[in-house]
Amino acid sequence: MTAETEAREAQAGEFGKARLRKEDERLITGQTNWTDNITLPGMLHIAFLRSPYAHARITSVDVSAARSEPGVIAAYSGADFADEQGSLPCAWPVTPDIVIPAHPPMAVDEVRYVGEAVACVVARDRYAAADALAAIEIDYEQLPPVLDMRTALDEASPKVHEAGNKSFVWPFVQGDIEAAFRDAPIVLERTFRQQRLIPAAMEPRAVVCSCVGGEFTLWSATQIPHVLRVMLALVTGIPEQNIRVIAPDVGGGFGSKLQVTAEEVLAVLIARKLGRPVKWTESRSEGNMTVHHGRDQWQRIRIAADSDGRLRGLSVDLLADMGAYLMLVTPGVPLLGAFMYPAIYKMDAYSFRCTGVFTTKMPTDAYRGAGRPEATYAIERIMDELAAELGVDPLEIRERNWIKHEEFPYTTIATLQYDSGNYEAATARAKELFGYDALRQEQTERNLDDDPVRLGIGVSTFTEMCGLAPSRVLGSLAYGAGGWEQASIRMLPTGKVEVVTGSSAHGQGHETAWSQIVAEQLGVPFEDVRVLHGDTQVSPKGMDTYGSRSLTVGGMALVGACDKVIAKAKRITAHMLEAAEPDIEFTAGRFQVRGDPEKGHTIQEVALATFLAHNLPDGMEPSLDSDATYDPDNFSFPHGTHLCAVEVDTETGMVTIRSYVAVDDIGKVINPLIVEGQVHGGLAQGIAQALYEEAVYDDDGNLITTTLADYLVPSAADLPSYVTDRTESPAANRLGVKGVGEAGTIASTPAVVNAIVDALRPFGIRDITMPCTPERVWRAIQNAQGNGGAA
Repeated sequence: MTAETEAREAQAGEFGKARLRKEDERLITGQTNWTDNITLPGMLHIAFLRSPYAHARITSVDVSAARSEPGVIAAYSGADFADEQGSLPCAWPVTPDIVIPAHPPMAVDEVRYVGEAVACVVARDRYAAADALAAIEIDYEQLPPVLDMRTALDEASPKVHEAGNKSFVWPFVQGDIEAAFRDAPIVLERTFRQQRLIPAAMEPRAVVCSCVGGEFTLWSATQIPHVLRVMLALVTGIPEQNIRVIAPDVGGGFGSKLQVTAEEVLAVLIARKLGRPVKWTESRSEGNMTVHHGRDQWQRIRIAADSDGRLRGLSVDLLADMGAYLMLVTPGVPLLGAFMYPAIYKMDAYSFRCTGVFTTKMPTDAYRGAGRPEATYAIERIMDELAAELGVDPLEIRERNWIKHEEFPYTTIATLQYDSGNYEAATARAKELFGYDALRQEQTERNLDDDPVRLGIGVSTFTEMCGLAPSRVLGSLAYGAGGWEQASIRMLPTGKVEVVTGSSAHGQGHETAWSQIVAEQLGVPFEDVRVLHGDTQVSPKGMDTYGSRSLTVGGMALVGACDKVIAKAKRITAHMLEAAEPDIEFTAGRFQVRGDPEKGHTIQEVALATFLAHNLPDGMEPSLDSDATYDPDNFSFPHGTHLCAVEVDTETGMVTIRSYVAVDDIGKVINPLIVEGQVHGGLAQGIAQALYEEAVYDDDGNLITTTLADYLVPSAADLPSYVTDRTESPAANRLGVKGVGEAGTIASTPAVVNAIVDALRPFGIRDITMPCTPERVWRAIQNAQGNGGAA
């Protein structure tokens, strides 16, 4: 960086500055406090014995032999906790008649998925605990598993729970859907499969619990320390004020740590029983079985259009696999997508119906994007099908139907009000960076030459609903919490600033971005701001981090707290300068008398004067510290256009991503470096769903993808280099910001699959079930050729 560039950056504001992350030094060097690093005096280690059966009655459990093993302090069965363990919470009862079965943290009478905890050993070290599990004797009476959600509702199907296999049916209809489809020149119907995914955060789950004098401290690799504290109190009966939850540095979550887990509850109960601190850390294979899974839906989607491709109506019938139980927000996940199937498109009518189904598998719950990737995939896939039906370019069919930039704010058929957007600008920029027209010409030439390696071009023009927040909206959907966020500013006597945020980071760079916001608002140096989070004793109020809400909700709370600091400081400055408060203006960290810039004080000087309290206005407390809680009126709606070019070897089925362009509109940008990291990581996860990842169960309900040798998480070598750019449509909030944490995951999966199908459409192929592995692609080609070009 040249001296001139450094000087220009020094004069520029914090917003838009690509600052290196404050937290990275300790994270990258490992000089930090992960949960598994924590060691307390006298700490014991827990190991869990887990069910080998997908469905069985427990007829007897004998843990006595395990108690005699070397190093073992205690061993327990579910019966030992039956009177105190309660039921793991489901906070989203989406319909009044929803079936929410009791979900004991440790099974007592019946197991309903492979991996469910049935007993545990507590020992002096984790290896002794694991070894002693072999001494536990359990007898089971096997029951038939329920593995296919499509047949689980049949009358002859075995039951997962006594109440049956249906949890809920949630309908949503807007407009006259029958009229939209009646006599429509074009009606298309497709069924798409959202495979089951396993989150694979860098840091496995871990829990440490200490109980001293009836007060509990729980360290957990969690995204939701505040929510977890409330739920632990409700489940265990321990008074909430006696529970402290700490999320140390957390190595990734992606929704998998948005949960109240059996292991967290049992760690509390075991620590209480033994009066000693306990720890549990999962292995990767244990995690693959027992971290909640994502996606797992069958989507039947029908679309009606005029002969020119103008959309008339959209109908979605969704089967969603809940797994064996409803966890914290399990039933609500597919409903988040319900509002996003219409995406960026105008239409006359829309209907949605979701049926939640129980199976004998690990429960599903939120995974990066939570409902919105599934919706985006379905609508973007069928828009390509509509383009093919009409023989027009996929981008052209989208442009005929999307909301034009001059129409914002726009209320969609799904009742959401999109505040801002410019799909034309994002698409034009993406086409330019991608070389769209030249690639189409190359594709035509290669098809004419019958090239065995076919070129495909995939499109995904998307928007998403993020900033999960408006409490009134969440209440109308029966969500069991609000969506507000809280922040505090502490002005220290030396002029430094402590920020306390209810948002709990697990890799997003909050400490850096929050420092930039406060530095910008208060005019203090970036280096003088410290951000505190993730500890319910330090940060007593918060709704935590998920749903791309940190900046759009937590960041706005921060702005509100800064406003209050400035208002207090103005009053004190006016008193110090013997001026009228309305005559005090605040600019770049300095309070001064309007028209007399020489007469004033910096905010740091005011902070020291406030601490000294020698000359304050009558009745003024000696503190600039301020709190603010923010609850937005609406979601935020980032959008973008992603274009993907793939080469498909028709002789082997191998898919290679040749180029990928992502142009996103996330409103104003605080730190472009953090944004790039979020987009790149999101693209990796979305591409992984398209090409690599799938949780697979055998016919007996055993998960056979329990290791990273079986469950294929791509490495950097498996992924392309991305070309990324941004357009800017500021959101309707004071910072103009939208979310970015889930955008890449939402947009990339349909872009990749659309590209693969586009390459193979000359063979008559209309769909390939994800993940599009070489074998599946090759078989699709063979089947199409064997059927005379129809697949």
